[in-house]
Amino acid sequence: MDHLDILESQSIYIIREAYKQYKDIAALWSIGKDSTTLMYLIRKAFYGRVPFPVIHIDTGYKFKEIYEFRDYLSKEWNFKVIVAKNQEALDSGVGPNSGDKLTCCTKLKTEALKQAIDKHKFKALLLGIRRDEHGIRAKERVFSPRNRYFEWDYKNQPPELWDQFKTKKEQDEHLRIHPLLHWTEFDIWSYVQREKIPVVSLYFAKNGKRYRSIGCETCCEPVESDADTIDKIVQELKTTKVSERSGRAQDKESAYVMQKLRALGYM
Repeated sequence: MDHLDILESQSIYIIREAYKQYKDIAALWSIGKDSTTLMYLIRKAFYGRVPFPVIHIDTGYKFKEIYEFRDYLSKEWNFKVIVAKNQEALDSGVGPNSGDKLTCCTKLKTEALKQAIDKHKFKALLLGIRRDEHGIRAKERVFSPRNRYFEWDYKNQPPELWDQFKTKKEQDEHLRIHPLLHWTEFDIWSYVQREKIPVVSLYFAKNGKRYRSIGCETCCEPVESDADTIDKIVQELKTTKVSERSGRAQDKESAYVMQKLRALGYM
């Protein structure tokens, strides 16, 4: 087995173990490269099918390419998508230009997810985050509990020594499960290249720029790049000094704000 085979095997083991423990589970799909890789691995774990619902949080401010790719791939791969939207917050004027990013992300992402979990009674969620994305995400566990208020107690997490996971949750908790936590950005793109996984076109350079990390259109900026194919992206990552999330809104990216967001339930 090579490096990618080992990563794939570990992730499929985590996905299957999560589904064995929790039938009332869902996957969170942001339509980015990581969560799309997660969807690919879920299909591989269950021989071409996705046996549980997939949640997409729609803030109303995503790129049109994201919506188009969501509709295309969910049909192509034949899985059910639950679109979660905090319509009440949107109707009241909450948005990226109405205040600080902390409030916007909390209302349009965290609260929308909370509403979806409450409505559908999910006990566990699969997410495609990685430790190398951000210092705060590096603190995460593979099986990460959230309390009844959606809060993450990052100072009191179960140890996961020798990949021994605490898969049981306490009453009123739900679990965030992170099958890609041990992958890097380079691993993801190398795997996308090897497996020929489709990704949204925003990642490919146009006029000397491309998106390294995608989310709401109002909070993402492209970075300088000539990588207009997956092969070129893989080559670019071998030498680049540009951080993956440098194009994201920086007032959200500080360690303090990111830790506060995640402690409140942000993904």
